Amino acid sequence: MKLPVLSRIPPEVFPSEFSHYLAKKPSGHYKVYKIPKRTFGFRVIAQPTPELKRIQRAIVEQMKPYVQVHSSAKAYVEGINIKDNASVHVKSSYLLKLDLENFFNSLTPFMFLSALNYQEIELINKDVEPLMELLFWNRTKKKNPNLVLSVGAPSSPFLSNFIMYEFDKVVTSHCTKLHINYSRYADDLTFSTSEKNVLFTIPKFIESTLRDLFDRKIKLNHAKSFFSSKAHNRHVTGITLSNNNKLSLGRDRKRYIRALLHKFSIQSLENEEDINHLKGLVGFAKMVEPSFLDKMKIRYGEKVFIDLFRCGGGN
Repeated sequence: MKLPVLSRIPPEVFPSEFSHYLAKKPSGHYKVYKIPKRTFGFRVIAQPTPELKRIQRAIVEQMKPYVQVHSSAKAYVEGINIKDNASVHVKSSYLLKLDLENFFNSLTPFMFLSALNYQEIELINKDVEPLMELLFWNRTKKKNPNLVLSVGAPSSPFLSNFIMYEFDKVVTSHCTKLHINYSRYADDLTFSTSEKNVLFTIPKFIESTLRDLFDRKIKLNHAKSFFSSKAHNRHVTGITLSNNNKLSLGRDRKRYIRALLHKFSIQSLENEEDINHLKGLVGFAKMVEPSFLDKMKIRYGEKVFIDLFRCGGGN
């Protein structure tokens, strides 16, 4: 199968001189800044220019009909969300969560080309260097590039799923044989089963698979490895798995939403940012546990929710 990336992008979207521009200013087409992580440290964001974003989106749209993303990939997939990811594991008794370290910045052009080869896809345009420079960020700011996917490029989420296709396929096959459920939400790997002690073999298998497929360039963040069972709280991508095999908001989040709704009902929640935060929580509750929202509507009345979403033009 031949993939017409670059060759069919209109000249106004991909001018022929663009790759030369990239070569002259290795990282000048990215705005780089840091944001704090939830625990400690910083995440480096490399934000492409509007022109480069437009080109990256055009390339991804050309790729989509030709390449495969595995069904175990639950992030960055149209029509799939964190609820779908959590639902994979809701009926299991034992849970394992693993995390891939520095995920986007670990994915390289070589991995991209290997993924093309694995899916038996050939580029019509044999000159792959311009394509790599368009899709990958040179984090060294030198002429000899150290290209990786950037956090901030609109193409990176789709490309990460494409690059991880073989990994997802291998892991899914292995887990199926062991009666283990597997899903991947970006860099979060989740495994679940109802068979005791089976999950303890998985971390070594994942490390071995990462080594075989990516030559140690992608690594597990062992500090975020986590085993759990029904005897303890189980959470998957922010959603609680209840012991009666249902998805739940969790006690703490329910208590928090009730408190904010009470404040809004007595008109003591006036800050626009707080109101928008509550709207987001209500939308999340509607997706995850609509029965809780029904109870809140009985407690506070439908009018409170109508007024909430009228504030600031919300919907």
